[in-house]
Amino acid sequence: MGKVALITGITGQDGSYLTEFLLGRGYDVHGIVRRSSVFTTERIDHLYKDRHESGVKLHLHYGDLLDAISLRRIITQVKPDEVYNLAAQSHVRTSFDQPVYTAEVVAIGTLHLLEAIRDYRDSTGHEVRFYQASSSEMYGRVREIPQNEFTPFYPRSPYACAKIHAYWQTVNYREAYDLFACNGILFNHESPRRGETFVTRKITRAATRIKLGLQETVYLGNLDAKRDWGFAGDYVQAMWLMLQQQDPDDYVVATGETYSVREFLTEAFGYLDLDWEQHIKFDPKYLRPTEVQILQGDASKARNLLGWKPSVNMRDLCRMMIDADMKLAERERTLVDAGFVV
Repeated sequence: MGKVALITGITGQDGSYLTEFLLGRGYDVHGIVRRSSVFTTERIDHLYKDRHESGVKLHLHYGDLLDAISLRRIITQVKPDEVYNLAAQSHVRTSFDQPVYTAEVVAIGTLHLLEAIRDYRDSTGHEVRFYQASSSEMYGRVREIPQNEFTPFYPRSPYACAKIHAYWQTVNYREAYDLFACNGILFNHESPRRGETFVTRKITRAATRIKLGLQETVYLGNLDAKRDWGFAGDYVQAMWLMLQQQDPDDYVVATGETYSVREFLTEAFGYLDLDWEQHIKFDPKYLRPTEVQILQGDASKARNLLGWKPSVNMRDLCRMMIDADMKLAERERTLVDAGFVV
């Protein structure tokens, strides 16, 4: 029988790529989704089969990181070999507006999940390997470049503070209870499935719509912020590799290259033969009360111990996103030409 994986945040960008990756390796994949009056599964719809069909390998369960009882029930029912905790309120700017909710989901939600796994392991003897999605935002106000597993944290947002809590809880459960628990400190990773409120996708969506005459302007905040941008499809492989090792540990996952938002704009608009300076306007709404100016990861440990390395650079990533968003913009253009409002 194949392994069984449980993914929180399965409907997100990373969850969808990880689901594809694990299904391709023969896993039975279970995902936790929050109940909603609208469907939120569009990123995994191409993978989903009706549970009444034969050979179904993807299963969804209603639950929530804030509902400890539902987590225990799901884990007991699913009997996972591996748990990937990808769920979060993950928008950094939004965390300033919803700091308590962000802390509850990211920090206390992770604690609920760790406790549920520990109780299940202790009562059944079944080892569960746990992956925690940590973030480069934990480094915050950096004092050394690049950042590695030994770089001190200096959080600059409620999101980063909550992620640090979850990070150290993961380490503590590994050391106190001998849980196979790993932190993946992932630097920014993007894709055509990235949410449209995140700056890279906001830029590629706007650029393609501007190219087709669907809009004229896009509003942005800090153009000088520098980030280490990789491809989410590469990064989920690193998550899996961490849980295949003999011993649990923590790893930075990054490309090692850093670019400013301004440089990403230049690449995206230049690919479409557009001058971004004619279409970008500044809006202070998108500034953070405390900014993180530069993040650049050193993934030497992941490269040497996991055999992992990125396959997509920033230029190719940007063009991949532009190509996907151009198809979406073309469909919108067709609707507008037919008299519809989009």
